Amino acid sequence: MEQYLVTIIECACWEKVREKVSVYRTHMNIIGDILLTTRDDIEVEQGASVTYLIRKANVSHVRISKILNNLVSQGLLEQKDSNGAFRYVISSSGREFLLAYHTFRKFAENFGLII
Repeated sequence: MEQYLVTIIECACWEKVREKVSVYRTHMNIIGDILLTTRDDIEVEQGASVTYLIRKANVSHVRISKILNNLVSQGLLEQKDSNGAFRYVISSSGREFLLAYHTFRKFAENFGLII
């Protein structure tokens, strides 16, 4: 009987631990976070600094540098030089992409899919 109770308690504790374990974000989620930050958090004239995006998107400098280069080359972000430091502003294509991304994400979630 004691062994049975210990097993039940262990299972209950494990369920609480599993609930608290965070789910890793996908590459698309990180891109969505970056585009959303450049759209909503920053004044258009100013643009977002790399440091600001690192903090908001919670991504390492190496990883965000690769993502930003890709987003700029695809035309989703515009890179501005401000006193020797790059700043990033969402482009009109980036706004369209972000809208499509959120639409598809909601559609997928309705079917129980996580993207």
